[in-house]
Amino acid sequence: MSSQGTQESSNNRGGKQMFFAVRTTAGQETNVALMIEVRTRTLNLPIYSILSLPSLRGYIVLETTGLHIVYEAVKGLKHVRGRASGTLRWEDLETLIKPKSLIELLQGGEEVEIIAGPFRGMKAKVVAIDKVKNEVSLSILEASYPLTITVPIDYIRVSKKEV
Repeated sequence: MSSQGTQESSNNRGGKQMFFAVRTTAGQETNVALMIEVRTRTLNLPIYSILSLPSLRGYIVLETTGLHIVYEAVKGLKHVRGRASGTLRWEDLETLIKPKSLIELLQGGEEVEIIAGPFRGMKAKVVAIDKVKNEVSLSILEASYPLTITVPIDYIRVSKKEV
């Protein structure tokens, strides 16, 4: 099989695919997605993907050719609260699916924890961010004197905010 054939099979599935949102009970998105998967396999419905996104709580997204297929897939299922009658655009879904880089989310003065290197386990405050080199300059909070180090972005994680 050629590499072009595998690419075509993922992009060309016979018709125009659309994305539909299905409202579910919050926290039951995975269960509903699994039930829809079973029904899709047993009834041989043309549902190409089922998305349960953590950032989209209370909803799952189905990729299929028409709204009537969504109605058929969710008819009588437990935890389904409603069906959206319109379609979702791929651009809107892409912003939810695409992971955000830590360097884009990080701000100066934010408290972080060092998870690798010789200062592992220490708390630090972000002093400067170098997006080109993918590095951050940190001021170690647990040091007895002012200590500023520069580490790769992979060496840190954002500390949990205490409320």
